[in-house]
Amino acid sequence: MNSFGRIFRINIYGESHGYEIGVIIDGCPAGISLHESDFITDISRRKSGTEGTTARFENDTASIKSGVYKGFTTGAPILISFTNEDIKTEDYNFDGFFRPGHADFTAYKKYNGYNDPSGAGHFSGRLTLALVAAGCVAKKVISDVHISANLISVGGESDILASVNKIRNEEDSAGGIIECRMNNLPVGLGEPFFDSVESLISHAIFSIPGAKAIEFGEGIKSSSMKGSEFNDVYTDIYGKTHTNNCGGINGGITNGNELYFRVFFKPASSIGKSQKSFNFNSHKIEEFKIEGRHDSCYVLRTPVIVEAIAAVVMADLKLIAGL
Repeated sequence: MNSFGRIFRINIYGESHGYEIGVIIDGCPAGISLHESDFITDISRRKSGTEGTTARFENDTASIKSGVYKGFTTGAPILISFTNEDIKTEDYNFDGFFRPGHADFTAYKKYNGYNDPSGAGHFSGRLTLALVAAGCVAKKVISDVHISANLISVGGESDILASVNKIRNEEDSAGGIIECRMNNLPVGLGEPFFDSVESLISHAIFSIPGAKAIEFGEGIKSSSMKGSEFNDVYTDIYGKTHTNNCGGINGGITNGNELYFRVFFKPASSIGKSQKSFNFNSHKIEEFKIEGRHDSCYVLRTPVIVEAIAAVVMADLKLIAGL
């Protein structure tokens, strides 16, 4: 459903063009310093405004409604909300068309037409703001762990700016790859079989709209390697290894080396080019064009979201392990 986690548990709510969106965090330990200003840095990394991102502008000011007293978490559920201000529901009347690549059709069918379709409603990337907020709190729970995610390619090209400019000029969109690295993790996080580190990170990563694939370490490359090439031999009593092809995980458990994974995002579905698709009113294939404000390369805004997901998973696993 809309919740994730066993002890550090998050529940997101809201719609893209509704009154507000937010997250409820349960299971956060008491006594952690938390202020509304703590969210500013990560939230600003997700904001639009650069080339290739949407013209929609939101202040994205975090409002802590519960779970914090005199600047410290109380152990009660934490509610963090954000008011939607720059909304334009009128941009989402497609007169018989369901946008290709979006959740419009599946949501309409699943909820018998009662879903809010404006900006994809609850299925919108707008909801990732709530994930970033949860990640800010989770990073405090695992304050000794360093997490960094970076965009390493767009549209298959490492020259990100050139690729973004090219796709914008073509009125099209492009996906990309985010690489996330975590350091200073203890040995032993992960609950095999079904709550292995890979299982939980993958589960949570696919809550990010547009995520289509993930690999840990040299996961894809490993399928063409020999065991003698892939094996990470140990170099000291602490479990450090000469190579790190497994990405810091053995048997679904952190091994103390750097944990890294890559997330592959599809291109944005809303594009400036005209398209031909089935019109559910006329029952004909017709041409239509998506108007409104959309990212041509939303993946530019996703590194901080991937970091947030990683932090939420690791915070939960840390508390499960009793650390």
